[in-house]
Parts: sequence; structure tokens; C-alpha cells
Amino acid sequence: MKAIVYERTGDPSVLQLVDRPEPEPGPGEVLVRVAVSGVNPTDWKARRQSPLPAGWQTPGQDGAGVVEAVGAGVDRNLIGERVWLWEAAWQRPWGTAAEYTLVPVRQAVRLGDASFDLGACLGIPFLTAHRCLTAGEYMPDKLHAGALSDHTVLVQGGAGAVGNAAIQLARWADACVITTVSSPEKGQLAAAAGASFVINYREEDVVAEIRKIAPGGVHTIVEVSAARNAATDVQLLRDGGAVCVYADDGGAEVTLPIRPLMVPNARWQFVLVYTEPTAAKAQGVADVAAAAAQGGIRVGEEAGLPLHHYPMSAAVAAHRAVEDSVVGKVLITTSGQ
Repeated sequence: MKAIVYERTGDPSVLQLVDRPEPEPGPGEVLVRVAVSGVNPTDWKARRQSPLPAGWQTPGQDGAGVVEAVGAGVDRNLIGERVWLWEAAWQRPWGTAAEYTLVPVRQAVRLGDASFDLGACLGIPFLTAHRCLTAGEYMPDKLHAGALSDHTVLVQGGAGAVGNAAIQLARWADACVITTVSSPEKGQLAAAAGASFVINYREEDVVAEIRKIAPGGVHTIVEVSAARNAATDVQLLRDGGAVCVYADDGGAEVTLPIRPLMVPNARWQFVLVYTEPTAAKAQGVADVAAAAAQGGIRVGEEAGLPLHHYPMSAAVAAHRAVEDSVVGKVLITTSGQ
């Protein structure tokens, strides 16, 4: 089979397209013929920094394809099932940037009739967004239609992959969604995702505009740039509100005023989907799958998430695009399904 592999950490040039034997599923595993692999920022960060316990790594946490074989203890009725994959390469060498991959059965979720492109977009971005929308003290543990009908959510950076996911999930759950962007073009994408209000932070006073919409403050802030936005976020939380931080600003530090956050019993919640509590992650998988099945999640420019397709032979360019912060979702086509 064809697979993208790297045997040392470094820039995108360490990625190689190689031939590997098709793996066999062990107990509790499924073998998936991957159709599309999603590329996330954590893929390039791991490629540059993470150790290689197996001596090699196929990147790609997310993907979609068809179950080809199952290991001992796994229901054989799964064979032939269309599935989406999450965290395939977390502490394991088998990622999704290959014609076939192995995952524990719990990490292969039924996709139904949805497209493989959509399936490959669901994992890390939507599970991260789900955690951000449910970690606050006054937020529900489970998302469903109507779950956020009396909530106002602020998504900082609504044109990014997680920002887009947060907008879509929050709107599916009937929240009022406010988002910030840096340009009219990104504003159009955020609006296409379903944002109720879009604010260009380079041209408008974010605090003043949001206070017009939500005089009492917002319930939750999905935060992509805590170092840049901390002072703004402090002014926008309602009592019991939470700022959920999912990106690290390149290692920047954040200084917070104690009293203005103490009085409203505010919460700052840091989010890394790989290490979030097991029960919360399982709920996220279930809710994201439900949203996708109900048509609450879309992909493509018409959904505010432009798709950029690359063949396996262009994996270097695909990784470089994500590392350069291309707007939209980068996908690697791995087989002809």
C-alpha cells in the first residue's frame, strides 16, 4: 500500500511517499481503507517536535473511508461500513495519510451517506469545538437541537477550522453566535457557517458591538488567541461565563486581572482534545456524529470552510499549506473510493 511516512522530525520535506505492507488489525482494531485524510495544525506540530517511539510515523489524526477487516472481538458486521476516524495517530504510528490505516474500533464512527470529505473534516476541529461549547459551568454537557437556545456564544476567529466548527455546532444547538474576523472575506465565510453576527475586529470596537448584542455578556468564548484577546474577553463574560482556550499563540503567556474575573465567578478553561476527560470526549464524538447525521454540519465554501484537495504525492505541499495557515480545510486524497 502507499503511505506517507516520516522517520525523523523536521519541516515538511521529511515526508516521504513509500510502499508499506498492508497492516492486519489486532484485537479491538479495525482496518480502514482511507479515502480522504484531513490535515490539522497538530499534524505539523507533531512532525516538527514529537518523538517517534516506533521509529516512523504516518501523520493524520482525521480521515474517512471504509472498514475492510476487523480484529478479534470486533463485530464483523462493521466490514463494509463507511466511517470517519478521529485521533488515529495519537501515540500510535498509524495515521490516516495512507491507503489503509488501523484504529481502535471506538475511533471509527459510522458516517452513513455523508461524503468522505465531510467525514475527514469532523475529528479534531469539531471535537475541540464541542469541548469548548460544553466545558463552561453553565453550559450543557451534551449538544443537541435546542441545547443552547438561551445561550450567547462568542467565537474569536470564526474563519478558522475550529472557529467554523464552533459556529456550526453552536447554531445546530440553537445558540446566538457572535464571531470576530480580520477581513471582509473571512466575514463572508463566518456568515456562511451560520454566525448570527460578524464583527471585523480591525475595523470595529469589539466590546462595544458585542455589548449592543448581549448587554449582559456572553456565556462562553471560544478562544483562538488568548494572549491577544484576554483584555477583551474579560469585559465580555456574563456571570459564570467561561473562556475556552484551544490554541497556544506560539507559547505566549496571558496575564489576567483577578478581581474582574473573581466577581462574576468566571472560568478560563484550557482545551486539548487529545487529553480531555474520557467521558467528555465520548459525548463529543456522539454529538458530532448526530449533528452530521442530521445535516447540522456542512463543508465547502458554501459552509464557510473552503476545501483544498491534494493527492498523496503532494503531501509536502498539503502540510506546508496548513503550516502557512491557509484558510479552510486541507485534505489528502488517499484512495479512489
